Amino acid sequence: MKNKTVIITGASTGIGKAIAKHFIERESNVIMNSSNEENLKAAYKELGSPSNAMYLFGDISKQETGKKLIALALDKFNAVDVLINNAGVFSPKPFLDVEEKDLDLYWNVNLKGTYFTSQAAIAAMLKQKSGSIINIGTVLVEHAIDGFPATAPLTSKGAIHSLTRQLAAEFGKNNIKINTIAPGIIRSPLQGKIGIEDADSLAGLHLLNRIGEANEIAEAAYYLATSNFVTGETINVAGGHTVGHAI
Repeated sequence: MKNKTVIITGASTGIGKAIAKHFIERESNVIMNSSNEENLKAAYKELGSPSNAMYLFGDISKQETGKKLIALALDKFNAVDVLINNAGVFSPKPFLDVEEKDLDLYWNVNLKGTYFTSQAAIAAMLKQKSGSIINIGTVLVEHAIDGFPATAPLTSKGAIHSLTRQLAAEFGKNNIKINTIAPGIIRSPLQGKIGIEDADSLAGLHLLNRIGEANEIAEAAYYLATSNFVTGETINVAGGHTVGHAI
């Protein structure tokens, strides 16, 4: 991935920042995006203000943000080799309490953000006759949990899983690979945002009896970015979360 251009949305904290770090250290040209300008600048500085990286503030739910990211990559690095659609929002809420504004939020950020940024990226990748898109979903799409009501965000994430397969079918002949990473419980600021004070208390959801670390998602993203014969797949990085349960 040396000198390859990688765009990462939601790159200011957690999984996105870990992915950015992983690719920057391997000498990729990285463009980091976030809707939180302060956090984005702080993340860039924390990573050492690397010369092979830059950042672009913008709300990914706005179609223009995706277009700006692709234009920046082409202008500065002359290519769009990898797009990692990591930006997203997620929070539990009982089904009967979900309002239209909740659905709008998740579908705008999670689905539309992924959809329209991928659309802009694929337009560029078609000209290159190659490219890789990596979407971030969740194991909860295929493995629902009672006690964690999250129909609103999960429907948007399920749509991303479906989008992955359809895009892989449509653009495989153009050597454009599209895959999804479905994380289990990963140590990140997300847990605190949704009221989970001790993320490690959820270790029992995984057969490995621990939660995952953000760098383990970054490793999976790097594998998919470099693989030339994997497309349309959903890769569970979840410590056995979807395989079985310990009793």
